[in-house]
Amino acid sequence: MKHAGQAALDGIEPMLAALRGLPGLKEKSRGTFYRGSKAFIHFHEDPAGMFADVRLADDFERMRVSTKREQDTCISKVRAVLGGS
Repeated sequence: MKHAGQAALDGIEPMLAALRGLPGLKEKSRGTFYRGSKAFIHFHEDPAGMFADVRLADDFERMRVSTKREQDTCISKVRAVLGGS
């Protein structure tokens, strides 16, 4: 599964915009967000869809984010993690 290219990221731009608005995240490069000094969320494209690798605990968890509903679920989990810090 390859890292998402610019065209693939264009398809999830509303999600990226939502992530940019969350406190505690810094976008190091388009679609790659850090929390402090650690990578926190980045994206992959695959024939099966778009996926986010999110550090919800110590390790990354892969979540499908192809649909608006999947994106909203991912953002909700990110908010919960950020709110717990």
